[in-house]
This record gives sequence, C-alpha cells and structure tokens, in this order.
Amino acid sequence: MRGLKAAAVLAAVSALVFPAQAQAETGSAAGPAGVAGQRQPHTAAKPSTVAVKLFRAWQRDDRVAASAVATPAAVNTLFAYPYRAPDRFGGCTGNACRFVHTSVRVPGGLNGVLMIVSGAKVTKVYESRHVTVADKAAKYLFDAWKAGDRNRGLEIASAKAVGTLFRSRYGGVGYIFQGCETERGGKRCAYSYEGGAMFMHARRHSAGGGHWIESISYIAD
Repeated sequence: MRGLKAAAVLAAVSALVFPAQAQAETGSAAGPAGVAGQRQPHTAAKPSTVAVKLFRAWQRDDRVAASAVATPAAVNTLFAYPYRAPDRFGGCTGNACRFVHTSVRVPGGLNGVLMIVSGAKVTKVYESRHVTVADKAAKYLFDAWKAGDRNRGLEIASAKAVGTLFRSRYGGVGYIFQGCETERGGKRCAYSYEGGAMFMHARRHSAGGGHWIESISYIAD
C-alpha cells in the first residue's frame, strides 16, 4: 500500500508541513466541523513537529521511531490504517493535527488521520474507518455518542450527522437497536426509544467500499 506512493506522500508532506506550521501553532488551521483540540502551552513541544515525526516514521514502516513520539495504542492504530496514506498535512488546531486525503474518497467526516498531541507524544490517533456492514457503522457512531467523543464519531460519520447527534448528550432513555433495512441510496438503521425513534442513514462511496453514516433523522410516536 506504500512503496512509490509513500515516497510521493513524504515529499508532499515535506513541502507542505513547514509553511502550514505557522498556522498550526496559532491554532488557526482549518479542521472539519466538530474536531476537538486544545491549545498547548508555549513551552510544550510543537504539536505539528511531533505529528509529522510520527507520520514520517509510519511511512518508513519504522515502529521504533514511531514509538519514540507516540504511545503504543496510537502507533498500533496508525499502522493499521486501511487506506493509502493521506497526501496533505492539514495543519493543527490546538493539539489536534490532521493529515487529509485529496485524491481518494474515504468514509466519514475525518477524511484521513487526526493525531492528538500531548507534550512530546501523540497520545491518540483517530482515522477514517473501513466498516463493511451498515449496522456496525451505526453502532460505532452510537458508542462514540455515548462516550461523548466527537472525533470518534467523525471516523465513521459525516460532520453533519455528528453535529445532529451531538446536539444533545446521550441519556439513559433506553435506546434499542432495531437493525438496518434497505432504503433508497443505502441502508437505514434504527434505534427506538420511548416516544420515538432515531434513524441513521448509511451510505457507501462504491459497491465494495465501507459504510458510513451520512445523516440522522428522528420520528416521534
């Protein structure tokens, strides 16, 4: 999945990361709706520097170098990324640094890889997910909502769907998953609760592509 493409990505990152870095450290780099980050103290290591070191180690398939700038969990997540490497450094918003795709379409609103930096290490990696079954995509988003983790939601759902779902906090209303059924354009997955139901509308970019949640709707009894 890497080879010559990896070399091209490294060249692109080398060309783009340093001009973007000035924006990154002021927290002015653009990110997808809902991506959560926090500003770092001026004395902390630059988030963009740490993130790029991890990205380059990944592209060299160098776990030792990656482990020097990231936690084991972050390294394992990144090295299991199911798509080709993102081809553009998207800058950092606070301590959240993005690498995004411009040449391929992947599921969800994250559009690549998001690294959360704490001090001199990447402590968490979020990434676009490849989920082949619609009900698993719906459950993944639901669990992200329960955990209050917007970035996790963006791994599998559009920014619009995440914004709709996270307008309210998860509460113990007694949601019951009712499965998914075919609808025009994809699948509709339902959660029922007392007084109504929530529908997650799952889509795929291609027949063999992963499912992602494009939008959410509700009905009242």
